Amino acid sequence: MSFESRSEAVVGAHLLSDLKTVYRVLHAHLGEHTELMDTDFLIELQTYLQREAAAEGVDVSHHGAWDAWLGNVDATPCEDRLPRRRTIDP
Repeated sequence: MSFESRSEAVVGAHLLSDLKTVYRVLHAHLGEHTELMDTDFLIELQTYLQREAAAEGVDVSHHGAWDAWLGNVDATPCEDRLPRRRTIDP
């Protein structure tokens, strides 16, 4: 696995399991680090992971299925999550 500079960008080749871990950790802490929320990195990482999950037959619009695919084995179900949802003001 590696990073490579290309002009002003950095290209990386990493294990899917590592990318899932990075995404889970970043997503879990967005409330404390709202500056990450709209970064190209996070958006592109999420898009890539959702394409990979969909290719494996996962319905990424179903949060439980998406969480399970990401490896969030103890994720709170949507019906429990929604009443506690908070608005993050970047």
